[in-house]
Amino acid sequence: MIWSPLDPARARFLTDARGQLHHCAQFVSGFGISYLAPVDDDRHTTMRWDAQRGALVSHPAEGVSVALRLHDLVLLLLRDGRADVELPAHGTSIATLEGGLRAALSGAGMDAARYTLRRHYEIPAHPVAGGGAFDASDRVAFAELAAWYGNAALVLEELRVERGGAPVECWPHHFDLATLMTIARGRTTGAGLVPGDGYYDEPYFYANAYPPPAGSALEGSVGGGGRWHTFEWVGAVLPGAELTAVPAEQQDQVRHFLDSALDSLRRTL
Repeated sequence: MIWSPLDPARARFLTDARGQLHHCAQFVSGFGISYLAPVDDDRHTTMRWDAQRGALVSHPAEGVSVALRLHDLVLLLLRDGRADVELPAHGTSIATLEGGLRAALSGAGMDAARYTLRRHYEIPAHPVAGGGAFDASDRVAFAELAAWYGNAALVLEELRVERGGAPVECWPHHFDLATLMTIARGRTTGAGLVPGDGYYDEPYFYANAYPPPAGSALEGSVGGGGRWHTFEWVGAVLPGAELTAVPAEQQDQVRHFLDSALDSLRRTL
């Protein structure tokens, strides 16, 4: 994988595309909810990043998995890792897309009656949840978000290898791509990318720790232009709009931020 240039000037103009992707990703997570044995930490609902396709992919069941290609908002049904069916979301509703996916699952030999979009968590509201059609016409916005996820997968995988973290996965409730590092029993640090939320309406990299440290325990400033966040949760953030506009320097800035924040948080544990 190689770093894809990001446009920090667009970071705060990705809200609608982010909302559509989050709702469309529930089709992928729904595959795990429907066909995989549930586990306590909800890992059966998570998705992995497929760099070759630029897609979030479910864990497989019976050689079948479901994926969401981000740059053009297309669902894929994969059989033994090969794309068997493509279902463009653009111009369709959730109900129509669900019907198409059920048919594809049946064609792949799965029991389509088991497939469900029911979930045990809430995600932010978007008009598509009320029957509105997906609209992927802003290709620049979707491609930009795909680049954020691809770049995050690149740097987080590096961190995972270097620091002995858990697999890099996307969690469907917060839609964050993240890894977790165990420091000691019951003590962890985490790092990831959120494409935007109620705290920051733009993609941002973050680092946190468990148990969460008191704000007074946080040491000095964070490298890479990041800052401490202490409202409702404690950690460090690097908002997308504050990323350098020089593509050749972006990856180094993100790594500097993550390494600085994680090292500081580890010391609090």
